[in-house]
Amino acid sequence: MPIFERPQRAMVLAAGIGKRMRPLTATVPKALIEVSGRALIDHALDTLQAAAVDTTVVNVHYLPTLVEAHLARRTRPHIIISDERDALLDTGGGVARALPQLGTQPFYLRNADSFWIEGAQPNLRWLAASWDDSLMDALLLLAPTVRAIGYRGSGDFRMDPTGALRRRPERHVAPFAYAGAAILHPRLFDGCPAGAFSINRLFDRAIEANRLFGVRMDGLWLHVGTPDAIAEAEMTIADSAA
Repeated sequence: MPIFERPQRAMVLAAGIGKRMRPLTATVPKALIEVSGRALIDHALDTLQAAAVDTTVVNVHYLPTLVEAHLARRTRPHIIISDERDALLDTGGGVARALPQLGTQPFYLRNADSFWIEGAQPNLRWLAASWDDSLMDALLLLAPTVRAIGYRGSGDFRMDPTGALRRRPERHVAPFAYAGAAILHPRLFDGCPAGAFSINRLFDRAIEANRLFGVRMDGLWLHVGTPDAIAEAEMTIADSAA
C-alpha cells in the first residue's frame, strides 16, 4: 500500500494554445479563461493547495507573460515557472523538462482546463490514499462519461476490479474518461523521447507493463474545452451550490 503520505509537488499543464477555445484565446491564454469568476488555472491550483501541495510547476508558452503575472498574485502553493517559450513540448515533453523541479518522489499532474465539484472525498487526497508504489507508475483520476459535464467523447479507458487500465478499443465506447488529474512517478519518464511528445505514449507503455491504474472520481467532472462548455460548467456549479 502507499509508502508516502501525499505528493508534496505538482505540475499544472498551462502552455497550450487553446485552439478549441477560439475566439476567446485570441487574446487570453486558455488557463486564464474564467469559469464562475475564477481562472481555470486557479481552480486547479486551489485543489492542489487544499491537498497541502507545497510547490507546483506551471509550464508556459502561449502569452506567457499574462500567465506569469496572474500567478505572481498567489502565495500558495509556491509556483515555479517551466519556460517553453522556445518550443511547445506537448504534455509529455513539458513534464519531462520540468522533472528536475519535480524531484524524485511521486507528484500530482493537473490539466488547467479540467476540474470538478468535489464529492464526499476530496479527489486528490483519494488519489494519494490509493497510490501503491510497488504496483504503479501512474494513477489516473477517471470520470464516468455518463455523468461528465461538457464532455462529448467516447471515453478513454476500461478499468478492471483491481483498478488496472486498458485503452478503449477503436470504434468502441469506454465508461471512463481521464479527468485531467493524476499521480505520476518520475520513473514513468525513464528513456522517454527528447523534445515534444504526448504523455499518452508513456501511459501506453505503462499499460503494457501493467503499471497504469485508475481511481473513479467522487463528485462531478467539469470538462471546459470549448466556449460553449463554460456556460454549462457555470450552471452546474450554481446548481450544486443552491
